[in-house]
Amino acid sequence: MATILKRLNLEVELVTVNFGVYRSWVPALESAKALGFPHSILRLDRSILDEAVEMIIDDGFPNNGINFVHRQALEATAGEYDIVADGTRRDDRTPKLTRDEIRSFEDRNSVEYINLTGFGYKTINRLASQLFILKREKSDIHNNSDYEIEIRYLIDKIRGMGESLRFFPEHYQTRVIGWK
Repeated sequence: MATILKRLNLEVELVTVNFGVYRSWVPALESAKALGFPHSILRLDRSILDEAVEMIIDDGFPNNGINFVHRQALEATAGEYDIVADGTRRDDRTPKLTRDEIRSFEDRNSVEYINLTGFGYKTINRLASQLFILKREKSDIHNNSDYEIEIRYLIDKIRGMGESLRFFPEHYQTRVIGWK
């Protein structure tokens, strides 16, 4: 998304939301540096993360908790920027906003919200592989800056090491590490 916006001559700053539980922003900073984008960390209150973890544990799956964090992150970001963009795609299950939620978000905050909703995984993968040097590896706290990382970290801290795997199965992450 940042590449598209930069190509349109818009000022782009990559922002990672963090709750102070774990330095989850490090991989995002590394990717931002590799691509030449400025990066900042938007620190949100730990209570948001605590509430999300409670939702996930109560639900037995992560979708509602991650959506909750995403909405809080968007609201906070809208307080800082006129255009809020993220990499959510058409095929993503979570985080996901409905069309009505997007309209409400834009109207309430007087911002533009842009994402990759029109693009599916195949298209994103093809375009990304043409533009970027990518690294595909098992997702863990050292290579991922998603909300999931601090959530996993906190679940393991509360419930015991490895307990987050009950809610987040092992999966692979593709990370941008440079331009082609």
